Amino acid sequence: MLYKKIICILFILLAQAFAIKLCGQDNPQAQNVFINDDAQQTIDTWNLTKPNTDFHSSFKPYLSSTLNLFSDTVVTNYHFPIKNKFLSKTFNEGPSKRNQFNFQALPLLNLQLGYDMLNSKVVSETYGGAHIKLNINNDFTFALNAIGGRVSFPEFNDTTVKSTSVISGLGRAYKNTDGSYNFSNISGYVSYSPNSIFNLQIGKDKHFIGDGYRSLLLSDLSNNNPYFGINANIWKIQYNVWYSWMQDFSRYNGQEKSLQNKFGTFHYLSFNPFKELSISFFENVVWQGTDTNRVRSFDINYLNPIVFYRPQEYSVGSSDNSMMGLNVSGKLFGCLKLYAQAVADEFYLKQIRARTGWWANKQGWQFGTKYVNAFKVKGLTLQAEYNEVRPYTYSHGSVQQNYAHYNQPLAHPFGANFKEYLGFISYRANRWMISIQGLMATIGTDTMGSNLGQNIFLSYTTRPYEYGHKTTQGNKVQLMQSDIRFTYYLIPQLNLRAELGYIQRSIKDDFNFEMQSPYIYFGIKTSIHNFYRDF
Repeated sequence: MLYKKIICILFILLAQAFAIKLCGQDNPQAQNVFINDDAQQTIDTWNLTKPNTDFHSSFKPYLSSTLNLFSDTVVTNYHFPIKNKFLSKTFNEGPSKRNQFNFQALPLLNLQLGYDMLNSKVVSETYGGAHIKLNINNDFTFALNAIGGRVSFPEFNDTTVKSTSVISGLGRAYKNTDGSYNFSNISGYVSYSPNSIFNLQIGKDKHFIGDGYRSLLLSDLSNNNPYFGINANIWKIQYNVWYSWMQDFSRYNGQEKSLQNKFGTFHYLSFNPFKELSISFFENVVWQGTDTNRVRSFDINYLNPIVFYRPQEYSVGSSDNSMMGLNVSGKLFGCLKLYAQAVADEFYLKQIRARTGWWANKQGWQFGTKYVNAFKVKGLTLQAEYNEVRPYTYSHGSVQQNYAHYNQPLAHPFGANFKEYLGFISYRANRWMISIQGLMATIGTDTMGSNLGQNIFLSYTTRPYEYGHKTTQGNKVQLMQSDIRFTYYLIPQLNLRAELGYIQRSIKDDFNFEMQSPYIYFGIKTSIHNFYRDF
């Protein structure tokens, strides 16, 4: 029965992929490019081989107008064709006349079967939906993605879903009697570019800041959230400001009305002094909405699009949660990217120099490198990354003001108090690709009920002491995971692929707990967004 469904869906996909007629317009400037690892591989390769000062690689989703210099012909590693119907033809062909439009209605699909060897059970992911997009006159875009279905997971993912009531990146998990979950998810935006400098957007979606696999500033791990954003590109500078409406689960009791509102304002300034170097600055503030003690909505003090928040906070006597960060990347030899991030949730130089392990020394670091067409082998990409975050980073005295949305961290999935090593190898030849991912992490979790700084959903006021804190303190959980995956692109223009993979996951801690979780899976899917299963 399942195979018949797969054949029917593939037939529909093929029919829609080649039957859709696009009307006239060639060069939409106001649409977003999906936050997607395959697309990122192609764009990174282009940006390394043909660097320029106009494109800013660390803020995603990319706006199509920032990719005007992109040319498919310069990309030797053709991971994800930019010239396809999902991205509405090429970015560099001019329209022949005004008052043009195109409309797209394309299917989204995820069918996956897996075998959880730890529990000797079959699990599956079966969901689908549609992507629709309307471009008008190159300066206006409306886009909508809607998906839904039923999923079940291996034990190492299912444990997280049970504890959070949320499927990472997909929203609320509604549990069925057989242990599976139903879900639905909608994202989209309305985008308008009045000129070549400014873009205005309102929507419900995600953002990602950084050049690595993880982000310590803002990732696409959590659920979509409503936002209004302004993007400005002037000379070698890109500036983004956006205002977000988020939800807190700290008092969730199964009823929708128990969710609490929280809000955020984000600023990101990226500067390319040279075509081989990018330096970017990040700041944000998160504050809670109405609770049992007060009535509060969006704070107009945070509408200022250029102010630094620490002075702004002091001026209004605020105790809201603010952070600052730095992202730097450099390009070498046309094939190598070096990147780094730093985040400061609190920063007191005197306490840092004292080296006494003060609890409020809340910082994190990332260092990484990516090597495309490695050793002059076309299609071979290598990447290595290190992430470290000190205890209590991203947490707050009021749990409702922590750096999280919809019961998921807004930055790294481990929260805080960890060290992580990541490695990636991928090789693409024509329609085939093999990829290997390795992860090794040490995470310091709580012992005997003490809040030692890993769980960002606990108030930092419950810390057991003021000094002597160090990264990975507490019960040291050693996590190792490897994922080897074979991919065949059935319809490259839709990013429709067949995948066969194997995951080996092991966990052990200081209390002699140890678990091995082997998992094998096969799937057919249109992977346009990132979904993380490695935490």
